[in-house]
Amino acid sequence: MNDKTISAAGGLIPTMRIAVLMGGPSSERDVSLKSGKAVEETLREAGLKVIAIEVDEEVEKKLRDEKIEVAFLALHGRYGEDGTVQEMLERLGITYTGSGVEASRIAFDKIASKKAFLREGIDTPAFYVLEKGNKREKMISQFPFHPVIRNPLVVKPAREGSTIGVSVARKEEEYLIALDRAFQYDERILVEEYIAGREITVGILNGSPLPIVEILPRKEFFDFEAKYTEGLTDFKIPASLSSDVYREAQDLALKVHRILACRGVSRVDMKVNNSGKLYVLEVNTIPGMTPCSLLPKAAQAAGISFLQLCCKLIEIALRDKA
Repeated sequence: MNDKTISAAGGLIPTMRIAVLMGGPSSERDVSLKSGKAVEETLREAGLKVIAIEVDEEVEKKLRDEKIEVAFLALHGRYGEDGTVQEMLERLGITYTGSGVEASRIAFDKIASKKAFLREGIDTPAFYVLEKGNKREKMISQFPFHPVIRNPLVVKPAREGSTIGVSVARKEEEYLIALDRAFQYDERILVEEYIAGREITVGILNGSPLPIVEILPRKEFFDFEAKYTEGLTDFKIPASLSSDVYREAQDLALKVHRILACRGVSRVDMKVNNSGKLYVLEVNTIPGMTPCSLLPKAAQAAGISFLQLCCKLIEIALRDKA
């Protein structure tokens, strides 16, 4: 390990056994594998003892057999971001990166997190919740922004990430298709007011906001394809906001991070309407770590390399466990 990698790896011990957990049973498995491979490769380059573990029903046995001391979570979606793997790691006494069980559970559940935002007076798009057993008539008529259609609606599963199952509906027939699509992924879904304006995301690292990323999809909205297909989305870092709105967005992201009791890292997605008002959409407790991912882009803009970012997340986990 040369001087450069020693510096980047900070105070991490080269003999410490670090597992990168990736894959898993969620619909974001392929993205998770890309995140995990990227993290594994960069930590190996730093001379750290890294064991790549694809999560399956044998994961507990693998962790015990490998005598893992720290788990770097590169899991996205269910099992990885909803508190499940965190609970298992705590039971095994293994330190892990990112937020704890309860913070993970609330952030992953868009209904629970939006209720937390509202309790704290944080603006979030108006919404209502539908369950799979609701009658179709209720699904059509309940929301004040009725899809006949005065305002577009955003329909999304309550517990999914990477905009999986998310649709924007402008006509009643689109809305009904969107409901069917979202219900493929969860028993509960959100129907939200569509906020016209600019989409931004603010990363929080170790209690400090990173440069804001403005997301400029070439498609209608920043869906799964736009997120993970090279060339379908442009990014502006730092986002070209007024200085007041820029500071407000960073402060708001940090406030949301603290309200949900996130740890180490999070990424807060927002919309800025045409009047400059901010709306919090959701919080990601295990942001993507692929070459297209937003958190590494924001860290790079702050002068933090991908290796430094990965090592910092492990250092924070070890510090908070101590």
